[in-house]
Amino acid sequence: MSELAPFMALGLIVCLVILAVLSGKYTKLKTAYKKYEPIQDVDSEIANIKKDIADLKSQYAQKKELYDKLVKETSIYEDKLEDINIGLSDPVFMFDDPEDYKNAILNIRQQQKEMVKEKTAILCTQEWTVNGSKKEGKKMSNEKMKLTLRSFNNECDVIICNVNWKNYQQSIKKIENTYDFFNKYNESSAIKITYNYLKLKKKELQLVYEHQERKQQIKEEQRAIREQMREEEKLEKERIAAEKEEERYQKLLEKAKADAAKATGDKLESMNSEIEKLNTLLKEAQEKNQRAISMAQQTRAGHVYVISNIGAFGENVFKIGMTRRLDPLDRVRELGDASVPFEFDVHALISSSDAPSLENKLHIAFEKYRMNLVNNKREFFRVPLDLIEQEVKKESPSSDFVRTALAEQYRKSEAIRRQREQQESVHQEQEAFPEAI
Repeated sequence: MSELAPFMALGLIVCLVILAVLSGKYTKLKTAYKKYEPIQDVDSEIANIKKDIADLKSQYAQKKELYDKLVKETSIYEDKLEDINIGLSDPVFMFDDPEDYKNAILNIRQQQKEMVKEKTAILCTQEWTVNGSKKEGKKMSNEKMKLTLRSFNNECDVIICNVNWKNYQQSIKKIENTYDFFNKYNESSAIKITYNYLKLKKKELQLVYEHQERKQQIKEEQRAIREQMREEEKLEKERIAAEKEEERYQKLLEKAKADAAKATGDKLESMNSEIEKLNTLLKEAQEKNQRAISMAQQTRAGHVYVISNIGAFGENVFKIGMTRRLDPLDRVRELGDASVPFEFDVHALISSSDAPSLENKLHIAFEKYRMNLVNNKREFFRVPLDLIEQEVKKESPSSDFVRTALAEQYRKSEAIRRQREQQESVHQEQEAFPEAI
């Protein structure tokens, strides 16, 4: 037993050493576990990180959308800010304005802007100093010139917007007086609006006046056409009434003759007297009916119409047709109801005692301009309106023509389309940030 004691002591020591080592490793493992306890599931942690990234991207997209919207709303005004400051914003057109009128006005406005840019619209002929500073003096002069020009432009805009065929001369005088007023007011400052700039304002006024005058002419022409149509409607009603009266007396006479054939004595004598009276009334009714027919034939047996639809068919394309309807515009409205995207514009309604003949003559005259060479029932011709008017005047010299196609719905649609395209262009140009991260 004494011999085994050393070995037992050694074994005990070894066990204690092993136990100590194991205890140290356990402590380290326990510390590591506590340290990495939050990351028990790597896949779950990766999923959480991806979700955070997706949320950030979504928030970025929302903020980017708001930014683009704000840029779009403000960028429209940024380029024109200087023009607005001096009262030279682009004019607002009526949607029924002809394109050549718009272009002419825009050209005049562009010339005005160029004069302002080149510093030839308003001048200061004297160098000023403020508190001994030429720089401050120049700044003062520039501010006063800008204010003067803005005031002058605003005054002119009010005058131009209100010009019409009645007050043209007065409007010219108002612009001239406004020009004289500002130049006299700034005389002490040696600031003067140039005469060439005044001429552009007067030219702009003239163009607007001419447009207003043309619109008034169109109204007068259309009013004349409506009056003609009302007169024709009245005559047609008189003809129908006379025809019905003739038919009524004819039936009464036939009945009286039938009764007289069966009558005798005093009754026969009475019936003969009634027949004589009815014959007289019938004759008067027939004469009245013939006069009504004659009057109707003199004023209308139908209408030949000349209409256009710029939005559907383009410029210089006209439909030449005819209708016997009491209201010929019913036919025009019918043609524009569903078959084409826009309403037709009426250039002429020609009343004729022989409308089919007049229509045929016009079709033959413009045969080489016919769009459909296969089906002659398609009455569309690509021909200048001047030629149509000349040909019509040969047959009906008094016919009224409306030369301007208003094309209201088409022009409104085009204006909306251009606005949308402009907004889209602005959006595409504003790429301050990437679309995605």
